[in-house]
Amino acid sequence: MADFFDALEQKHIDFINVQQMFFVATAPKNGRLNLSPKGLDSFRIISPTEVAYLDYVGSGNETAAHLLDDGRITIMFNSYSRNALIMKLYGMGQSHAPGSARFDELMTLYKDAPGIRQIFTIKIDNLQTSCGYGVPLYEFVEERKTLTKWCDKKGEQGLKEYFAEKNMVSIDGLPAVK
Repeated sequence: MADFFDALEQKHIDFINVQQMFFVATAPKNGRLNLSPKGLDSFRIISPTEVAYLDYVGSGNETAAHLLDDGRITIMFNSYSRNALIMKLYGMGQSHAPGSARFDELMTLYKDAPGIRQIFTIKIDNLQTSCGYGVPLYEFVEERKTLTKWCDKKGEQGLKEYFAEKNMVSIDGLPAVK
């Protein structure tokens, strides 16, 4: 029931473009695996073999730390509609910090918002689709506004302090920034 592809085809791009949520999985060479849900209109397709997503400040910065340590990343999309499908993008990821040339280039694809931490790019090695018959049906209601409100309340200086306290190393003590 699984099919593998070397690059995104139009049918994959069409599927991704209607998803409201995706999951990111990474692992360091040694330490804990990380799996995080993402949303907020943050995913972009750069080419058939490169994708990106906008990352916001959070309780940890595991993805950045794991990519510095190992580089591997998997992105997973699920269909929650009647047309069941699971799609996994496998590849190597990289973090681009605000102020870097690549961040500035990629940021043209997004609206500015409070709490932006970095943009991740993923060079796709291959992708897999599978049935997803066991995934339940769900209906999208709306994006949460909690993160934006929290960032606005913290303010620019408060976000910098929070980042310095919570986002510089992983829970396993790995550096999350260069």
